[in-house]
Amino acid sequence: MLKIGLTGGIGSGKSTVAKVFLQLGIPVFFADDESKLLLFQDNVIKKIVSVFGESVLNENKIDKAKLAEIVFVDKEKLKLLNNILHPLVAERYANWIIENKTKSFTIKEAAILFESGSYLDCDKVICVSADENIRIERVVSRDKVSKESVLARINNQWTEEQRIAKSDYVIYNNPNDLIVPQVLKIIESLAHS
Repeated sequence: MLKIGLTGGIGSGKSTVAKVFLQLGIPVFFADDESKLLLFQDNVIKKIVSVFGESVLNENKIDKAKLAEIVFVDKEKLKLLNNILHPLVAERYANWIIENKTKSFTIKEAAILFESGSYLDCDKVICVSADENIRIERVVSRDKVSKESVLARINNQWTEEQRIAKSDYVIYNNPNDLIVPQVLKIIESLAHS
């Protein structure tokens, strides 16, 4: 089985692209969603509070907005959070791979595939790319946050150029780009790998 990584900067549309693969019958592991689910587990909540304090809590649950305010302006604090979450996500991914071992290939969707080093477990990597102004507009609209907040997140991720240079395939996702033909072309290429 080929393990394919799918990444892209915030607002690039990687989740949309992942859903296209899913609709075409390709199993997709949503690493970012798995991370968010972990924030509801008591053992994870305790670890996060021990590192970041009780200010990240709201009614004994992790307040994702408060946590984001802390980690997306401080790379060291983001690294601390990732050190809590990434090993747990990696464990879930390993189990998921076993469940899907009969598939010819699978997709692992992750925002920080390169930054986390998890791209090393992938046979190929697809980068979803969109112009920065488009990405900012999407995130401001989707998350109801300020442009400055989005820029802080962008600055904590690899640049588009870095991601594209390390990727095997690029899917462009600006308003006039058609996603499905790009996905189908990649699937055809992977089938002949």
